[in-house]
Amino acid sequence: MRKSLGVLLVSVLALSACGSGDDSSEDRTSAAASCAPSSGPVNLTYTTWIPGIENVVKVWNDKNPTIQVKVQTGPNGNGGTYQNFFNQLKAGNTPDLGHIEYDALPSFRVQDGLFDVASCDIVAKAKDQFIPWTWNQVSFGDEKSAWGIPQDSGPMALFYRADLFEKNNIPVPKTWDEYAAAAEKVKAAGGYITNFSQSDINQFAGFVWQAGGRWFANDGQQWTVNLTDEKTKKVADYWQNLVSKKLVSTVPPWTTEWDNAYNSSSAWTWVSAVWGANSIMSGAPRTAGKWRVAPMPQWTAGEQVAGNWGGSATAVFKNSKHPYEAAQFALWLNTSEEALALLNKEAQLYPATTAGTQYSYLGNPVKFYGDQKIYELFAQAAGQVTPDFTWGPTMTSTYTDASDGFKAAVSGKGTLNDALAAAQKSTIDTLKSQSIPVKE
Repeated sequence: MRKSLGVLLVSVLALSACGSGDDSSEDRTSAAASCAPSSGPVNLTYTTWIPGIENVVKVWNDKNPTIQVKVQTGPNGNGGTYQNFFNQLKAGNTPDLGHIEYDALPSFRVQDGLFDVASCDIVAKAKDQFIPWTWNQVSFGDEKSAWGIPQDSGPMALFYRADLFEKNNIPVPKTWDEYAAAAEKVKAAGGYITNFSQSDINQFAGFVWQAGGRWFANDGQQWTVNLTDEKTKKVADYWQNLVSKKLVSTVPPWTTEWDNAYNSSSAWTWVSAVWGANSIMSGAPRTAGKWRVAPMPQWTAGEQVAGNWGGSATAVFKNSKHPYEAAQFALWLNTSEEALALLNKEAQLYPATTAGTQYSYLGNPVKFYGDQKIYELFAQAAGQVTPDFTWGPTMTSTYTDASDGFKAAVSGKGTLNDALAAAQKSTIDTLKSQSIPVKE
């Protein structure tokens, strides 16, 4: 499946390149083959939303006076940075490097916005340093290409308020049935078991990933879109029930109101990815020491399956005048122990390299989580993520369409399954409008 994904994206790119004016395929091929060191000092720009990234980049700049990197920070990808990237691509003024999540990479690839860093000899030699499934996320199954350097992965688990569960004699749920039962008890105690995101569909995709739903597939010739398969419907029905019974809050994520829900003990859990540790630490400082992490609730008791939410790559945009140096920085950022340790300290990122998962700092107790060694649990979760989840080529628009429907559903207008059905139709229409082969 992964190999056909790579082949299909190449064919899609060829279709989208037709009638593209001066930017011919020959020009792009020539540019991709020209990954060679620049002469003289180099200044690079890098746009990301990683907390504390300035401290990491400073280490690079101090050690590399002839290759300086300027950091530009912005909102998370779906919060605006991706749209900025697309606008910059049209204007021809993108940064040299950009932070792009795995699920969004195909959208940029189809728009011919990325430089194939596999053409840089230093990248080709580094492939074996990465966990295989993360490399597939940037290569789309094509062994000769790489549209970014894997940075992190997002295995999911259950963040929960240990003090509140203990005080109210509520067992920490191990299954989704137990989670729903706990939601009733939490509501009776005056809280919400969690906040259901009405706009960040990436989290819902992680729930579907764990449940075995598969939204996209291809056979090397055309895409199949299925946002309404039985596993997805099961997940949607589950959360619709909690929403309808008002057992979950539905405030917009990544807002002050969202932070306050966790900081005020209104929301008791969050099923999130490893990077979520930082979100709680920064958004709910008054709750330090009260949180713990447990495995993600299971659909069947005794199973050990995790979803994945997020995971990112450091991509080089095709407009970069210094792709070799950009790739050199991206490799350092995502393979050196020094940089990976800082990324974990500043943003709780979980590395995508095989060596990174063995670094001693991942075994350190985390004070905010009651000195629990949370990364050991996430290391287990990373091995419980099934690797065969395929992202579609227009995920940014798919997320937007689904989000519109989710917002309506939480306000009582339709259901989550209605929203997914509408998003499926709009996704197929979007693929057709871009001349991307899709099965009806």
